[in-house]
Amino acid sequence: MTDIISAAEEIAHLRSEIERHSHLYYMEAKPELSDYDFDKLLEKLIALERQFPDLVTPDSPSQRVGGTITRVFPAVQHREPMLSLSNTYSLAEVEEFYNRVRKLLLLEGVHEQEMVAELKFDGVAISLLYRKGLLVRGATRGDGLQGDDITANIKTISTIPLRLPDFGSLFAQSEEDEIEVRGEVFMRKENFEQLNESRPEEERFANPRNATAGSLKLQDSAEVALRNMSFVAYYLKGYDDEASSQFLRLKQLEKLGFYTGGHYRLCCELQDISAFIEEWDEKRWKLPYETDGVVLKLNDARLWQKLGATAKSPRWAIAYKYPAQQAKTVLHTVIFQVGRLGTITPVAELEPVLLAGSTVSRSTLHNFDEIQRLGIMLHDRVIIEKSGEVIPKVISVVLDERPSEAEAVRVPLLCPECGTPLAKPEGEVSYYCPNEDECPAQIRGRVLHFASRDAMDIKTLGKALVDQLVAIGLVKDVGDLYALQEPQLESLERMGKKSAQNLIRALAESCEKSYERLIYALGIRHVGRATARELANAYPSFDLLKEASEEELSMVPDIGPVVARSIRDFFSKPFTSDLFDKLKRTGLPLSASEPKAQVNTNFEGLSVLFTGGLDRYDRQKASELVLERGGRVVGSVSKKTGIVVAGHDSGSKLDKAVKLGVRVVSEDEFEAML
Repeated sequence: MTDIISAAEEIAHLRSEIERHSHLYYMEAKPELSDYDFDKLLEKLIALERQFPDLVTPDSPSQRVGGTITRVFPAVQHREPMLSLSNTYSLAEVEEFYNRVRKLLLLEGVHEQEMVAELKFDGVAISLLYRKGLLVRGATRGDGLQGDDITANIKTISTIPLRLPDFGSLFAQSEEDEIEVRGEVFMRKENFEQLNESRPEEERFANPRNATAGSLKLQDSAEVALRNMSFVAYYLKGYDDEASSQFLRLKQLEKLGFYTGGHYRLCCELQDISAFIEEWDEKRWKLPYETDGVVLKLNDARLWQKLGATAKSPRWAIAYKYPAQQAKTVLHTVIFQVGRLGTITPVAELEPVLLAGSTVSRSTLHNFDEIQRLGIMLHDRVIIEKSGEVIPKVISVVLDERPSEAEAVRVPLLCPECGTPLAKPEGEVSYYCPNEDECPAQIRGRVLHFASRDAMDIKTLGKALVDQLVAIGLVKDVGDLYALQEPQLESLERMGKKSAQNLIRALAESCEKSYERLIYALGIRHVGRATARELANAYPSFDLLKEASEEELSMVPDIGPVVARSIRDFFSKPFTSDLFDKLKRTGLPLSASEPKAQVNTNFEGLSVLFTGGLDRYDRQKASELVLERGGRVVGSVSKKTGIVVAGHDSGSKLDKAVKLGVRVVSEDEFEAML
C-alpha cells in the first residue's frame, strides 16, 4: 500500500512538472529544460505508470506519446455546423463586407460595430469537445455537418489541454457539462522542415498545411506524435454564450491553457482593420508558422445567430487572403540534380533575396522545356514567387533588364554525380543518367524511396544516414540494408548502440509490410501505388511478375504499353537479378497474402481515381474501401475511368475528367456509394 501511495505522489509530481515545462516550451517559448531532460521526465512517468497501471488517467502527459492504431475514423455529428469562411483578396472587398455587416446590424437596431481581427493560420480546422473539463473527442470539420473522430491523434498535440483547469468554477455548466473549442491544427516551420528532411525528395510535402492534413489521418498515433504539430484556438462555445464577446472568448481560451497566437485586435473602425492587415503583411513572415491572411469577426457573439449564414459561410465573418509574394533577383548559374530514376533537374542558383520572410537563393526550374518556355538565360533578372509553396518558383524574366553578358543555359553532356554521358528518351522532356546501378545519386534516391512511409516505412533511416551508407560502400542497393550489422552501424558518425539497434529493429519490422508495398518500394519507373496494387492482384508473386511478357503486362488494368515496357526493362537489368537474390534472404513478402473478404459489390467493375485532398480518409484507406467492394483504383484519367472522386485542391486530373465527360463525385457522394 505504501508503494502505491508513494508512486501516486511521484506520478502527480512528474505530471505537474511535465505540464509546467510543456507550457513554458509551447506557450511562452521560454524552456527551462533541454529536450533530453524533458524526455527523461516523460520516460520516468511512463515507466511508473506501466508499473502501476491503475494510476493511469486519460489526462496524463503519457497519453500524448501515441501508440493507438486506428483502422477506421468514425463519423461524428457536429453540435453546430462548422462553416467555412468566404475569402476576399482586396481591401476594397473588406470594405464591402464591413458595410454589408453594418446594414444588417442597423436592421437589428444595433449602431455599434466592433470587429475582431485575428491572424489566419494556414492549418486544418478541428473541433474539440470537453465534458466536465476532460477532453473526450477531437473531430475534423469534414463536410461541416459531420467530421471524423480523430481523438487518439489529437491527444498527441502538446498545445491541446487534455483537462481544463477549474472547470466547475469557471463555467456556467449545461446539463451535459460540455464545452466546445474550435481551432486549427498546424505545423511550425521548423517542425515542417525537419519532417521533409526525413523523407525522400519525391515524397516531400509541398507546404505545412498539406503535411498537417496528411498527418492527422495517419492510422498510427505514435507516428502522429512524431510530427510535432500544434493547435491554435479561436472559438469557444458553452461558456457565458449569451454575454461573451469574441474578444473576451479569446482571453478566456488563454486562461484555459489554449494557444491563441496572441496576435489579435479589437477594431472599432474600418481604418483599424486596414491598419492591422497592412501591419501584418510584413510582420507575419517573422512568425515561426505560416499565416495566409486575416480573419475578421463581429465581436458581439450574441448577434451571430441573428445575422445568420449562407449555405456555406457565416455573414458575420470573412477571411482576407494576402496575395502571393514576389521578388526580383539575379540568376547566377544553374546546377543539375540527379533523382532516383536518373532524371536531371535544373536548379537555379539565385542572388539571395528576402521573400516571404526567408532568404531565397535557389529555385527549381523543373526541366529544359520550362527553361525554354521562360526564355531564361544565365545572369538574367528574374521574378520569383512564393504562394503557399515551400520552394519558390521563377515565374518570368525581366527582359528589359537583360545584361549584355547573359548566356544560354546549356544542357549538360555528363551526369554531375558519376560522369556518365546523359540520354534523352524520344518523346520525353527530361534528360537521364543511364548508369542506374552505380550512380551514387540514384542509389541514394532508391534507398530513400524504399524506406519512405508509403513504401516499407523504415523509421530512423533518414537522408544523412543513407548518404553515409552509400558513400562508404556499405549499401549499393536496398537488399544490402538487410545485411547491415550493429557493429557496422555503431561506428558511423552520429550513430551509437541505441540508434543502431533502432535501425535493425525497423528493418525487421519492414518485413511485415505487404507484397504490393514492396512492389511500389522497388521504385520501378511509372509504377505508383495504384499500379503496384494492380500488379499484385494480377501476379501474386515476384516469380510470376518477373516472367510476365510486355504483352501480358499491357493487359493488366491501368497498365499501358509504356508502363509495361518500363516493368520489363526493370526485370531485365543485371543488377535486378542480384537484388532479388538478396531480397530472398531477408524475409520480405515476395508473394501476396490471402486476399481480404469482399464487403459488398457496390463498386464491382468500376475503376475509381482519387484527386485532391480528402477530409475523412487518407488516400490509402479510401483505396482499400474501393477494393473491398469489388472496384479498382487507377492512377490516371481516361475515357474508361468509372468515376473521379474530387477532394479539395483538385488539379489537372479533375480538369481532364470534366473534359472527357467522366463522372465526378464529391467525398460525400463517394461515402454514400460505399
